[in-house]
Amino acid sequence: MVKYAITAATGRFGRAAVSHLLTLVDKKDIVLVARNAQKAKQTFKDIEVREASYDSESAMTKALSGIDRVLFISSQPGGKVPRLVQHQNVVNALTTNHVSFVVYTSFPHADESENFLAQDHRGTEQAIVSAKLSHAFLRNNWYLENETSFLQAAASDASAYYWADKKVGWALEREYAEAAANVLANGAEREIYELSGPSINFATLGETVKSTFNASSTIQQVSESEYTSQLEKNGLDHDTALMVTSFQTPIDDGSLAHPSDDGSLAHPSDDLPQLLGHDVTPLSEALKEIIR
Repeated sequence: MVKYAITAATGRFGRAAVSHLLTLVDKKDIVLVARNAQKAKQTFKDIEVREASYDSESAMTKALSGIDRVLFISSQPGGKVPRLVQHQNVVNALTTNHVSFVVYTSFPHADESENFLAQDHRGTEQAIVSAKLSHAFLRNNWYLENETSFLQAAASDASAYYWADKKVGWALEREYAEAAANVLANGAEREIYELSGPSINFATLGETVKSTFNASSTIQQVSESEYTSQLEKNGLDHDTALMVTSFQTPIDDGSLAHPSDDGSLAHPSDDLPQLLGHDVTPLSEALKEIIR
């Protein structure tokens, strides 16, 4: 009997991965690892839950006892414990428990990207390789849900602002999660997958929203500083506005571009539909899942 575990199981990605894994394996073979066990038990009935935080190597080691395959969902930066330290705790726990296969959610082209967000992911990939763990790295592009505020504005009669104009491989977060669950259950033919939806920019995204919802909004590119100011006008404090503005930096520096966009990156961009076993959800349909 193979025992599967999903870490950070109560996050949006984790919940989607669990839901799909339940269609692939028996629920008695699934273990959910969550910082808040009570929340996980409320979300998923009759599935074993073990409480552990990435902050604690000992807790993660206990939580992963007896586990064969792990979907290791990367944490968010900015916690009280540095993300790379958190991730090393997980890698140590995987190693101690002799986990046979780990699926790690990484950053696009993590081995060569110069974007600051790639650093922790590159370090985690290196730690997994150094630990000689059998693995697959799923380097996820941007989730369409990341742009919910922009999408809602574009679907209304308001103005939708953006500042970064390069292309992005947006796709639904649940599809990235479903791909991860497929790899967890079925294994991987390769070590690295560059997962992405079709490559478009904000202008195209905004116009697609307008046509999908028959909206009369204005899609407007502004400067980075103007974007921050607009967020402050909408009620965010300065520091929060700067943080939200920074979310578009990986778009501006080309970190989320496809190989065909600039010719500089080495990996194909059709890995997501291959792992899903079907095309990604068309953009107009994906938008309707987010904007109801």
